[in-house]
Amino acid sequence: MGDACEDGRFVTLGRASDPTDDEISRAGEALRVARTAGWLAVMRGNPYRKRAPEVMRVRPLGEPAGTFEAAVAAFQWAHAKRLS
Repeated sequence: MGDACEDGRFVTLGRASDPTDDEISRAGEALRVARTAGWLAVMRGNPYRKRAPEVMRVRPLGEPAGTFEAAVAAFQWAHAKRLS
């Protein structure tokens, strides 16, 4: 699972297992401190390979201003740019 930010950035949480409630709380607090928001999401695929991974929303972290779909589009754009 991971945390997808509104601007396309992401952080992986609980790589080998689901993140704990404490890890999710700390991720939400870190976003709040950074004055941004995002979503807890499940990512299927490798974000460092050419093909963009699939992302499924679990729940918001903080109070995102935009939609999950807009955040995924930003993630896909950043992914394509990083690998081009």
